[in-house]
Order: sequence, then structure tokens, then C-alpha cells
Amino acid sequence: MLYILGGLPATGKTELAKFLSSSLSAVYIRIDTIEQELKNCGFKLYDEGYKVAFSLALDNLKNGLPVVADSTNPVLESRREWINVANKASSPYVEIEIICSNKTEYRQRVENRQTDIPNLLLPSWESVTSREYQPWHSASIVLDTAGKTPEQSKLELSELLREIRGKLSIPGA
Repeated sequence: MLYILGGLPATGKTELAKFLSSSLSAVYIRIDTIEQELKNCGFKLYDEGYKVAFSLALDNLKNGLPVVADSTNPVLESRREWINVANKASSPYVEIEIICSNKTEYRQRVENRQTDIPNLLLPSWESVTSREYQPWHSASIVLDTAGKTPEQSKLELSELLREIRGKLSIPGA
């Protein structure tokens, strides 16, 4: 099973992706980690980080492992490619968009967050709000983290995934 998480920076996406990966014993693939390592090696990036992530996800799905993909997925093309990866591996998938609908809370998150990736420069509020981000129309789950603790969001995500697995007859924790 491929779990495709997306959303703008500081919505809570990485926290939820890490939780999901741990709870499912799934492979965790994070675009920020891949891209920063490529930058550290001197590469100028366009979509290379995503291409590496797609390949890693495909290999692991074909090996029968669940994969949690953590990336912004700001445009339809990247979302379609994740679905293509799942299809190539004959794997079910679920698209999960993480949002924060409270603008004041969201801005505070963006401006005060820390990174666990060495050398990663976090985007400013202006950078986050001005970037291209196409609306998701196909997400199976849209989870709004506004006004919730990380633990509350994790519980909600777990419940929503149980509902989806039940409808699709997909096993999983």
C-alpha cells in the first residue's frame, strides 16, 4: 500500500507521515531529505528528488512493503506520478492531503518551526503563501490539523484510514 501524503510546509505532514510509517512498519520516503542530500552534493534541483523518491517507492512496493511518501505534492503532475508508481507495483494507494485552515495558527507554525535535516533552509511565510499549490480534488482524506495537537491529528488520521481500509478491504494496522 502506498500512502501519498501532501500539503504545504508546516501543516503537520511530516509529523503524521513519520507516525504512520512507524505504526505500519512502512518504508518512509521524505522528499526534503532526498533533495537536501542532493543539494549537499552540489546538485541544482528541478524534479530529481521526486524521481529518486518514485524509484525508491516502486522498489519497496514491489518488494511487498508499505510505503509512506512525505512530500508537498504541490501540482497534479507529482500526484499523478505517485499513482503511477502504485499502479506499476500493482499496489493500492491512498492520497492524504494535510492542511491547516487557521491562518493565524498556520503562520505561527511556519515562522516558528525547526528542522531535523541539517542545512535545510525552511521557507518563510511569504514563500509558503506565494508558492504554486494546486487544489487536490482526488484526495481520499483531507485532514485539517488546525486547533489540534499532533496526538489528536494522529488519532484522526488512524480513524480515517481504518474507515478507508474497511471500504476497500485493505489490510493494515
